[in-house]
Amino acid sequence: MHEANQIVARTLALLSDKIEVGCTTFSLDVLAEKFCRSCGGEPAFKGYRGFPGSLCVSINEQVVHGIPSKKVVVRDGDIVSIDFGVKYKGYYGDAAVSIPVGEVAQERLALLEVTRAALYKGIAQAIPGNRINDISQAVQEHVEKHGFSVVRQFVGHGIGSQLHEAPEIPNYSRAERTPKLMPGMVLAIEPMVNLGTHAVDVLRDGWTVVTRDRKISAHFEHSIAVTDGAPIILSELSV
Repeated sequence: MHEANQIVARTLALLSDKIEVGCTTFSLDVLAEKFCRSCGGEPAFKGYRGFPGSLCVSINEQVVHGIPSKKVVVRDGDIVSIDFGVKYKGYYGDAAVSIPVGEVAQERLALLEVTRAALYKGIAQAIPGNRINDISQAVQEHVEKHGFSVVRQFVGHGIGSQLHEAPEIPNYSRAERTPKLMPGMVLAIEPMVNLGTHAVDVLRDGWTVVTRDRKISAHFEHSIAVTDGAPIILSELSV
């Protein structure tokens, strides 16, 4: 799984370097698939429940699951969230980043920083004896402390020989007894954070999720392994 996630990490690093004003989201998708396959992996999202792309590329008010398109052009000031998954030797990797392009408003940069930090707050709670809710609460508290809101309709997940496995990992605390964390579990933790309301809608394409108030959203994700000690971030780029 570390090898699968390193392909994800290298692909996201490549896309972060290549993305620019004027490029299409389809061109990013082609680049990701080509690079992934050159590493011996295959795109996990392509064909998954009928999804047409290798990447989920979501811009500004789009939260997740944006479909790559030759008609969608990245513009100056955009926030582009890229989610990518890989299948490699029977196991999956999954991670996401939100990338500022060009001259980006300070409010948007603050949203990115808080969302990224919330991810690491959640990861820090992924230790034996804690519960899923400890991760959820850490994310929610950090986000709401800064005046933003966490998406509730979509959540993180377990990952392994399937792309999506139990348990679900919400980014908000629940008033129920959630699963206990144990060494050997691998989790995809993924805060989705909105500038405005947490409410979202799905567009008519059946995939693209947007904020109901059409304010900006950000998304960061890592796949992590629970160990006897500190968690291992499998999708963090190894030097």
